[in-house]
Amino acid sequence: MTAQKITAEASGTWKLGDLPVHRLGFGAMRLTGSAAFHLGTPSDRERSLCVLRKAVELGVNHIDTAAFYFSARRSANELINTALAPYSGDLVIATKVGPFRDHSGEWGTSARPDQLRGHVEENLRQLGRDHLDLVYLRRMRQDSVAEHFGALAELRTAGLIRHLGISAAEPRHLAEALEIAPVVSVQNRYAVDRPDPVGDEVLRLCGEHGIAFVPFYAVAGEAGERGASAAHDDAVLSVARAHGVSPAQVRVAWTLHQGPHVLAIPGTGNPDHLVENVAAGALRLTGEELARLGAGRAQAG
Repeated sequence: MTAQKITAEASGTWKLGDLPVHRLGFGAMRLTGSAAFHLGTPSDRERSLCVLRKAVELGVNHIDTAAFYFSARRSANELINTALAPYSGDLVIATKVGPFRDHSGEWGTSARPDQLRGHVEENLRQLGRDHLDLVYLRRMRQDSVAEHFGALAELRTAGLIRHLGISAAEPRHLAEALEIAPVVSVQNRYAVDRPDPVGDEVLRLCGEHGIAFVPFYAVAGEAGERGASAAHDDAVLSVARAHGVSPAQVRVAWTLHQGPHVLAIPGTGNPDHLVENVAAGALRLTGEELARLGAGRAQAG
């Protein structure tokens, strides 16, 4: 089967609360430019719209975005609204609140609990929705998430939010949030070349609780917001050669192999890369290959 014919269905499914999604989703950060935020060249608008429509055609029904995903000329939320509204009933759009960027792109102080409603309403306006399917509280170095997460829980009760998640969380933050309201997903930085004992523990706890674990920068690696990594260790490269696929596809496949509750949200502004990313959901790694990748991950530390 060629990559062009593989759909997100091949990655399997998971439920975000009561919302079933394919485990291979799409991250919207790279829609706005060659790098995230104001770091790169703004994207071609029509190409970005094409990527979104192609993603849905390929069975992607989980899109991750945020109001602060914008470049000098492009807004991820506006692109999603233009390309996909009216939205299909099975499409789940997740967004994040907490961080703040002004219109010039400069990062401001993170939101106080009483400002989170404004962040939620901004996403609602930009996406053209009357409620948000999933909202993550992105922790911004605060020691406790209770007050902020509690504010989002109130918005959930009010009907503006269907499900809640947390991001950049340690085990204690997950425990704290679960005391307040159900958590359906945790979104943390996590990658094959990034040793992370705390992240490993969060992943394990999510599995125990039936909570989705959604890594970001799984493909970008250390390059982060600047885009997909061009640096791959020997283990990733050898596994890629063995399967005749790209290193990025191995990174996506490794992510999905970390547990049935793990979702992948690789992002791109390139239609060809999108097809490859979706096809990675069908890539099955052997136990020996996973052990080799795991050993490489440990050595990277």
